[in-house]
Amino acid sequence: MSESSQCARTVIGQLLAQGVADVVLAPGSRSAPLALCLDATARAGRVRLHVRVDERSAGFLALGLAKGSGRPVAVVTTSGTAVGNLLPAVLEAHHSDVPLLVVSADRPSWLVGVGANQTTDQGRLFDGFTRYAARVAAAAPEASWRAQAARATLLATGATGGRPGPAHLNLELPEPLIADESEWAALIGEPVVAEFTAAPEPVVLDAAARTVVICGDASPEVGARAVRLAEEGRWPLIAEPSSNARCGTNAVAAGRLLLVGDLGAQVERVVVFGHPTLSRPVSALLGRAGVEVIVVTAGPDYPDPGWRAGRVVADVWAQPGPSDWLDAWREADSARLAQVVAQTRGDDLISGVELAAAVLAAVPADQVLCLGNSNPIRDADLAPIGVETPVCYANRGLAGIDGTVSSAVGIALGAATPTTLLCGDLSFVHDLAALVIGPGEPRPELRIVVADDAGGSIFATLEYGAAEFGDAFERVFATPTGLDLAQVAAGYGVPVRRLRTINEVSAALSEPVNGLEVMIVDVDRTRRRELDRRV
Repeated sequence: MSESSQCARTVIGQLLAQGVADVVLAPGSRSAPLALCLDATARAGRVRLHVRVDERSAGFLALGLAKGSGRPVAVVTTSGTAVGNLLPAVLEAHHSDVPLLVVSADRPSWLVGVGANQTTDQGRLFDGFTRYAARVAAAAPEASWRAQAARATLLATGATGGRPGPAHLNLELPEPLIADESEWAALIGEPVVAEFTAAPEPVVLDAAARTVVICGDASPEVGARAVRLAEEGRWPLIAEPSSNARCGTNAVAAGRLLLVGDLGAQVERVVVFGHPTLSRPVSALLGRAGVEVIVVTAGPDYPDPGWRAGRVVADVWAQPGPSDWLDAWREADSARLAQVVAQTRGDDLISGVELAAAVLAAVPADQVLCLGNSNPIRDADLAPIGVETPVCYANRGLAGIDGTVSSAVGIALGAATPTTLLCGDLSFVHDLAALVIGPGEPRPELRIVVADDAGGSIFATLEYGAAEFGDAFERVFATPTGLDLAQVAAGYGVPVRRLRTINEVSAALSEPVNGLEVMIVDVDRTRRRELDRRV
């Protein structure tokens, strides 16, 4: 057996021993030993393999699989630009603490820097954005292959006390890549187990200060802690849609709007969970002088965009306070939400806020919701609060629109649950490669609802959406594609329908999710700026 084949089989086997159950593979030549090993191992039922032809889509698919399953997921590529195409997914995994394992095939070190074909210094491509990175040389001792694979998985999952995140194994595979191998299945190793426990005493907060609990993008576990604290202290909870805390009796739907009013001016203390990035009023509150900011984090890092964090704690409890503060927020929220509904519904043209509310109301608590960035997640931030809500995911680490559909495909497959994605038309077009799922590949139960407003309507709500930029706006900000998205989706062989009224949308959403399907919903963009001003 060639050194390269032996190295590939050993590394894959150790990753499986460490708990990797899904691997995404993009095709290539230098990665041939890895591909043959994964194919044989999948046929033996020891791993679920997903093959994609586009590396960027493959990276976000792996990211979604890791989010949906809660386990580390590997993505395997060949050398050169193939590895570079994983950078967006690695960046998102870094900023959102997702255990993404990059396994890249490479030429041996002596061919780097001399102009060899498809060869660059790819071992350092993700510097600064990985929890661990290693050059795994096929010429090195076998024990080092296993140790590096185990270490990468432990650090990617945060098993040693750090933040979860991406790790990179760059396999330097010399020729011959393949010799006379008769056995290709992975060599499953013994798992390396990390025992790391830390249980600091929780900080107990008194009820004297007028407090608001803020929860940004977060896991269901972190979201539940935010809900618990708000209920303990009888404090209002302003929770972003992907916080998994936007539920219960303390959450306020119009929180970001109320922050710019009289109640917001009275806030004396903020307790922050997760990664809040969605609204300017929240960011302004976190940076406001005179407001005590307490950040709750389980890892060595913490968000502090306003540079005002005065206390950073691992856990926190609250003494129950009087209910008049919470009652005032509830009353104001009810009135403001009624105003939002009045401004965004009742017209022949569907608004983004109206569509988001319909989608959130239609997804049952035992399924999964994914939200695209830009307007869809902000529109969802104005939807009514449910008593029980589905687990919600969004790529809020860097909040880009790339990889939105691929991530949702991975989440649906990882969670093994019917999933609904709400995204904009540009996010959908940006990631059309996600619809390319080959014959025999695992297919998701995923409904994609596309808010088709013919361009980037979020820019209409910002400074350069003003009338004085009108001559430039349509081309350099809105960027309409001119595509008939229903025809595009049909061209990929995906069942699709176009919906034009809210009644059609509600009826379609009431049907069970049936495989991979697309709903294109016509949404009005012409009045977006005015609608936001009124709201």
